[in-house]
Amino acid sequence: MKLLTIAMAKGRVADEAIQLIERTGLYFPDYHNESRKLLFTDDRKHIKLIFVKAVDVPTYVEKGAADIGLVGKDVLMEDPKEVYELMDLGIGKCKLSVAGFVGAEITESSYLSVASKYPNVAKAYFEEMNIRTDIIKLNGSVELAPLIGMADVIVDIVETGTTLKENGLTVLADIVDISVKLIVNKASYAIKTDEIQQFMKHLYAGLEVRI
Repeated sequence: MKLLTIAMAKGRVADEAIQLIERTGLYFPDYHNESRKLLFTDDRKHIKLIFVKAVDVPTYVEKGAADIGLVGKDVLMEDPKEVYELMDLGIGKCKLSVAGFVGAEITESSYLSVASKYPNVAKAYFEEMNIRTDIIKLNGSVELAPLIGMADVIVDIVETGTTLKENGLTVLADIVDISVKLIVNKASYAIKTDEIQQFMKHLYAGLEVRI
């Protein structure tokens, strides 16, 4: 079997993904979530895991540094790459939403300042609604923007809504459901078709066991 290199980001989603992979019978004895290592190989030398920033996963796959990537749909929407999106792992579920103060109205006559880590997604969403916007790119703590008058609304990932509530904000509209996708390098899929399809088959089996 040809070695497959898989790129993903560390964190809760990675822990879930590795648990899923281990249901295929491949184990990573050196892996634990507090390790600072960035590269792990399974005990059979079939899979090599590399850990990178979530936003960089599609780039590693597109450029062929990884055959497969596990990454949230939000990342793929914000910065599309020339990769195949082949599978939904059903983990890391959340929503990409518009949030603001309770009672805020969004209409076609609105001119909104919008703070977001996802400026391209935010712009496309409001353009489709014929709403004029000033998009403000922020890399963190976007909930602060409405509180200090920097933005009218935000576009961000929402899991439980607890952070929004604690800051006096609420979801005004949901843009899209988000979960972790399996993406594949196009050349890898041609060269390692059997290995990639077999790996996906095992993942599907693992998902059925979890369900």
